[in-house]
Amino acid sequence: MGISAAQVKELREKTGAGMMDCKAALQETGGDVEKAVDHLRKEGILKAAKRAERATGQGLVASYVHAGSKLAVLVEINCETDFVAKTDLFQTFSKDVAMHVAAQSPLVVQREELSQDVLERERSIYTEQALASGKPENIVAKIVDGKIGKYYSEVCLLEQPFVKDTDITVGDLLTQTIATLGENIRIARFVRMELGENGPEGQEEASGACCV
Repeated sequence: MGISAAQVKELREKTGAGMMDCKAALQETGGDVEKAVDHLRKEGILKAAKRAERATGQGLVASYVHAGSKLAVLVEINCETDFVAKTDLFQTFSKDVAMHVAAQSPLVVQREELSQDVLERERSIYTEQALASGKPENIVAKIVDGKIGKYYSEVCLLEQPFVKDTDITVGDLLTQTIATLGENIRIARFVRMELGENGPEGQEEASGACCV
């Protein structure tokens, strides 16, 4: 059955789980939100969300250098203990995130890091486009909200479809990794460097902090 965005939003608000996890849970339970909550609990996703406030003082800096050495990424991934930082899963996750950043060029880790000036500029452009296309004013706001949501999925690391599995987002992958390892994990910051992109005309270096 089709799952609506409103159902996914309701489940996310109830659980704090990732968008794709919520959608999958709703599909599994026939759209029943309460049953979907139970399903997520059984899957351990809720436990992962509850770990979000725990301190992350350990971790590592992972790197990715593309063939030809003209593109490189550094990403800081934090966890709670040095033990988890040394696990194969944590290190694989960190390398995958670095590779994803190289491929998809996000601007920030999470949407809260985007400046209001940037968002207002995007919103203004989308509004003008919608009005110019002859859309009724009463639906322009909905169109603009939808385009802003798409913009988030293009520039925010956690909301981008994961390059190795586009059925999930990087945020979903992070949540799954937290659930598996049993510790809070956060993508603290990243730097993407490409040969020739230097100074004010080059790509902006992005850094930030987030927890699921």
